[in-house]
Amino acid sequence: MRIRAEHRVAILLHEGIMSGYGKTGLAYLRYGLASVVAIIDSQTAGQSLSALTGIDRNIPIVADVKAALTYGPEILIIGIAPSGGSLPESWQQEITSAIQAGLSIANGLHTPLGTGVDNLQPHQWIWDIRQAPENIPIGKGRAGLLSGERILTVGTDMGVGKMSVGLELHRYAQKKGINSQFLATGQGGMMIAGTGIPLDAIKVDFAAGAVEQMVLAAKDYPWLIIEGQGSLLHPGSTATLPLIRGSQPTALILVHRAGQTNIRDVPEVLIPPLPEVIKLYEMVASVSRTTHSPKVQAIALNTASLDYAEAQRAIDTVAQATNLPCNDVVRFGADIILQVLQNYPKLL
Repeated sequence: MRIRAEHRVAILLHEGIMSGYGKTGLAYLRYGLASVVAIIDSQTAGQSLSALTGIDRNIPIVADVKAALTYGPEILIIGIAPSGGSLPESWQQEITSAIQAGLSIANGLHTPLGTGVDNLQPHQWIWDIRQAPENIPIGKGRAGLLSGERILTVGTDMGVGKMSVGLELHRYAQKKGINSQFLATGQGGMMIAGTGIPLDAIKVDFAAGAVEQMVLAAKDYPWLIIEGQGSLLHPGSTATLPLIRGSQPTALILVHRAGQTNIRDVPEVLIPPLPEVIKLYEMVASVSRTTHSPKVQAIALNTASLDYAEAQRAIDTVAQATNLPCNDVVRFGADIILQVLQNYPKLL
């Protein structure tokens, strides 16, 4: 099961545009290959997608699946991740309506939808993305023995843009003729890339092994750009450490939201000054290594909440504070950070 470029998709985003729970769907809007023909959001139906999100796409926002069907979608992407991972009953009925109408479903929720669904049409499928792969080994640090570059995005918090930064770096690397591969580790990245691992669905004892297995399978690519998850600073996050151990990165890119001083979901937990965060990530990566001692090579700053002038000032301030190259790669491009990585082909 894979969403291909020739497909037509609708994205279920009820309340996800305004609440922040629509990260999966909004990421697909930016980076997905298939044609998005409709957005489903009862909260903002009829409004401008571009004005609401800053994503320059002329795609209608409709109130429900029934309205979306008039645009001829083949696949419904569940692009929302509400708190707790469960959908309200009315939204579940929307998915049932889509299945009855013959649409395939790409489901990024923890709750599987494929179990117990009968009478699918021959072309129809349900992709429950958050299903752990089978036969995962424990991690043994074997990725550190590979000769290629392994670039891992890490963050000061969850939801700061690690996947977007990785995808932008991959896109710019390919434009420069670098044979790179983006390795997805979450449901949004997997919908876009078509492959990867759902890290948060894997038992913690095997998480590093799953990352290692994925990296080893892609060893023929000279550049691997690995999607980061979570944060070492977040008290509820367990994903970052197995990513570091499993991928054995040769370089780290630190992703931070401009002006953020505390963990959003746990405001009493403060984010230390960025130079201290850099030291933390480099220390953890160095003690987890087999052959490399990776460094944070640049800062990817999320300036989405700032206007142009404010964004430039924030980028300059962070660059001065960290003595590292800094840019908002989604807004201004990844050239600066890519040049840094190219100048350090062996980051030992």
